Amino acid sequence: MTDEWFTGGFFDVPVIAVLRGLDPGATVAYAERAWAAGVEHVEVPIQTPEAVRALEAAAHEAASWGKYVGAGTVTTVEQLEAAARVGVSFTVSPGLSEAIVRESARRGIPHLPGVATASEIMAARQLGLTWLKAFPASELGPRWVKAMLGPFPEAKFVATGGMTPQNASQMFEAGARVVGLSTAFASAQGMAEAAELIVRANQPH
Repeated sequence: MTDEWFTGGFFDVPVIAVLRGLDPGATVAYAERAWAAGVEHVEVPIQTPEAVRALEAAAHEAASWGKYVGAGTVTTVEQLEAAARVGVSFTVSPGLSEAIVRESARRGIPHLPGVATASEIMAARQLGLTWLKAFPASELGPRWVKAMLGPFPEAKFVATGGMTPQNASQMFEAGARVVGLSTAFASAQGMAEAAELIVRANQPH
């Protein structure tokens, strides 16, 4: 239902920055670090009402950079509505909600639902989705990604949750298309590692 939005280069850069639990100023600062490192997409989880202000600040700043900001941890249609009001480019959920999938599609907002089982992948496929968030990725691990691509070769996994520049490489090798990094943008070393990961991930295999 929303897969068409993810084709045509939406995730040409296979790393997204997940900026959770920061105030608006810090969110913008970390987003700018991520964009400077080569990241195109920033996700700001909105599990609390206060986090919507951080999302709005990042979305406003993204316009001047020509980048994209999405809302993460969207678990209700009400949160989706709040995200839509601040002009997000995409939404992400920790699980699969048909109501959120359908409302995102109605609003023209790309949506990534979270999956962790074969049954959830099948349910997502029935809704027309192949771009899926593997969550929590660090707990599922690369063996899960490789195993699920057996029966679901059309699945395109965005691995999020506990990802670092170090374990992200294993996820790419297992077949994940995109990884979400969080703490990498807290230091210059982390930024450099993220930038290097982007370069490596974009190299032909």
